Formats: sequence, structure tokens, C-alpha cells
Amino acid sequence: MLWQYVQSLNPETVAQLSKPNPEAVQVMERNIVGMLGSLPPEHFGVTITTSREHLGRLLASAMVSGYFLHTAEQRMAFEKSLQAAIDANSTDS
Repeated sequence: MLWQYVQSLNPETVAQLSKPNPEAVQVMERNIVGMLGSLPPEHFGVTITTSREHLGRLLASAMVSGYFLHTAEQRMAFEKSLQAAIDANSTDS
């Protein structure tokens, strides 16, 4: 059902939904840096070695974080617009 809904959206809507939010990107970057460690690159030559399985888990974790942040962002926008509508109705009365 979700896939049918996504297919029914016009291309402009899909492009808008696919555009990354700079704040969410920063949060995800901090999350990944926290998982990997953060030595300053100007003073250290850091090399990370891992297995395919662990890299897959890191990618999955980053994706879940991204989906969570996107959902939270959508909820925040919905709550703001709902509050604006409530405020507009209360001033009209």
C-alpha cells in the first residue's frame, strides 16, 4: 500500500521528500563519528579497518538513524502546521 502511495506522488513531491535536511545530516555525521571515533585528521592519519559484516551493520544503523530523523522532522512540521491552524481558528472565533 505504501509503495502504491509513493508511486502516485508527483515527481516534485518525491524530489522534495528526498532532499536531505542539513540538520539531520549533521546529526547523522556526529552519530557515525561517535561510533568510529574522532581523532582530528590534521594531527592523525586515521585508518579504519572492518569486516564486510560490520560495515553492513554500520550502514544499517546509519539508515535507521536517517529514517528516524526524517520521521521526527515530518512530525515536527505536522505539529507546527497543526498548531498554526489551531491558532488561526482561535483568533477567528
